[in-house]
Amino acid sequence: MPYFDAASAAPLHPVAREALLASLDEGWADPARLYREGRRARLLLDAAREAAAEAIGCRPDELVFTPSGTRAAHTGVSGALAARRRAGRLLLHSAVEHSSVLHAVEAHTAAGGTRRELTVDRTGRVAAEDVAGALTPDTALVALQSANHEVGTEQPVEEVAALCQEAGVPLLVDAAQSLAWGKVPGAWSLLTASAHKWGGPPGVGLLVVRKGTRFAPQGPADERESGRSAGFENIPAIVAAAASLRALRADAGTDTEAARLRRLVDRIRTRVPELVPDVEVVGDPVHRLPHLVTFSCLYVDGETLLHELDRAGFSVSSGSSCTSSTLTPSHVLRAMGVLSEGNVRVSLPYGTAEAEVERFLEVLPGVVRSVRERLGVPAAAAESPEPAEPAAPAESPRPTEPPGVVVDSLGKRCPIPVIELAKAIDQVPTGGTVTVLSDDEAARQDIPAWCTMRGQEYVGEVAERAAERGAAYVVRRRV
Repeated sequence: MPYFDAASAAPLHPVAREALLASLDEGWADPARLYREGRRARLLLDAAREAAAEAIGCRPDELVFTPSGTRAAHTGVSGALAARRRAGRLLLHSAVEHSSVLHAVEAHTAAGGTRRELTVDRTGRVAAEDVAGALTPDTALVALQSANHEVGTEQPVEEVAALCQEAGVPLLVDAAQSLAWGKVPGAWSLLTASAHKWGGPPGVGLLVVRKGTRFAPQGPADERESGRSAGFENIPAIVAAAASLRALRADAGTDTEAARLRRLVDRIRTRVPELVPDVEVVGDPVHRLPHLVTFSCLYVDGETLLHELDRAGFSVSSGSSCTSSTLTPSHVLRAMGVLSEGNVRVSLPYGTAEAEVERFLEVLPGVVRSVRERLGVPAAAAESPEPAEPAAPAESPRPTEPPGVVVDSLGKRCPIPVIELAKAIDQVPTGGTVTVLSDDEAARQDIPAWCTMRGQEYVGEVAERAAERGAAYVVRRRV
């Protein structure tokens, strides 16, 4: 069964498996003890630290192991901010950071700190000049991922690191998604990562704090891992994580494999819109991870789509709101302003066969078609119109718009509000409007995205027509 969700967790690397089994016999003792078993454990831990540091491009004494990548992010953010309280309390971060970083940001603001969210373009990329314009004398920390976990877009880390260095502000980089593919460039100050993203075992994170970076660990003091990560080290897992990362760096074929996977992903990016009507491929087409592609399908229930692909033998993930218990769209897709319904993320692990990708492309059109048929999508609605230049959204709602057609989608979840909008748009003449009433948060994102894809004009939300439980979204027919 093809596993296409390496961005969540990569399959265990063969080297990691061998190292894990071997170190179970030698790495079980307390590395802080002076007797023979403790010394053996300490040697394994020190060797793992040196191997990981070499692969990352830092000094061994700058790196500590944590119980997870999430813990590394929380520790890194809180420790860097605490050390710079006198400099300021402002934390800058992109709108598409991983939830682990955003949770740390929330804790910072709850404690009285301030934050500023840096917007991204439609590909999910931050502009370095926006970072430069946001840096102020009271900026304590900048947090920027090296590459996005949902759409694969790479961030301009090296440029931002240079700006931060010039301003005397530390930069924390979440490198969880990119570290498998190479070192993070630039003069960053702190770095976090997670071993299960590159084929190491789960339960191992990395936190790097470069020399010269002020850092004050928060929470109860602990003598282990330089006081930055409390608790007994899981030495067998740490050894396996470091061994697999080192193997990736030492393998001369890593670049070749990255290029091969990039070609497979390019094929998916090209063929999916040709095979499936009304699909939006999202993320930067150039500045991106080699193994990851994300696309969204109009008029499709994301949860059903994933279940059907699973039944067909493909393990993929999604950022659609209907695949989440919160019923809110992915914050990444929302920040990008792209379609969230029917969202599919394909992330290929090392060694993915070309035949598996080809079979995915054969299966996908039929799966999407069957899901649309079950949702009652008219055939005409699922056929892309002639390309048209979309109108820019209105600067403000137009309270005097003619009534046009009103669609009541209250109580209905994605993608029903958009499907009903697609049906209703043909009932009004060019220049006429359709007002969609919806209490689904995804509608706020997906209706404007539908307008962009279909060449219609999104007028905006009209407050005085909003139902008590929802909002009213007005669309003007242009084509």
